[in-house]
Amino acid sequence: MKPKRFDLLIFDWDGTLMDSAGAIAACIQAACADMGLPVPTREAARHVIGLGLREALAHLFPDLSEAHHPLLADHYRHHFLSQDHEIPLFEGARELIAELHADGFQLAVATGKARRGLDRAFSHTGLEPYFHASRTADETFSKPHPAMIEELLDELMIAPERALMIGDTTHDLEMARNAGIDSLAAGYGAHPAEGLGEHGALKVCASFAELADWLRENA
Repeated sequence: MKPKRFDLLIFDWDGTLMDSAGAIAACIQAACADMGLPVPTREAARHVIGLGLREALAHLFPDLSEAHHPLLADHYRHHFLSQDHEIPLFEGARELIAELHADGFQLAVATGKARRGLDRAFSHTGLEPYFHASRTADETFSKPHPAMIEELLDELMIAPERALMIGDTTHDLEMARNAGIDSLAAGYGAHPAEGLGEHGALKVCASFAELADWLRENA
């Protein structure tokens, strides 16, 4: 076997491991409609995926009073929680995570979800035992601030040059750059693949299968 290039693989969740970007965007749109707000385009809704919920709402509606954010967030959660148990992982994701774990990699999640949301996803998928650590947007700074990665590196005692961030948004890739670690782009997720290559990723993968193959050959 080739020597490992990385000791720690940090995965985003939505749009990277779970095929949820479309559902999240639709729920954002539905929540806005519920409150009589302008409904963002599909592209605008997908752009804020990966940010913490408060940051996402502030990006979509910079003039909306913060007093209205909790209600809009509640509407979003209502729509998302009614279907999140049905959202699938990308084909092959479960097998890849189990394989990487068996191969001795340390695995972590850095997500724009809240802790409660990630715990639900862990429970629904059964993947929690494979991950050594995780960070959510309600526990620390939202992406692209480097805090999630920096805290994971400290907790797992990994040097930055031995860690890789894997994500589907520019927020993920910029977080990796800000933390001084390498990144791999999932070009099949929330953000258009053509825009990901400008943010320093080692490669932009067109499918989950391509991403899995890259990790097997290069990680």
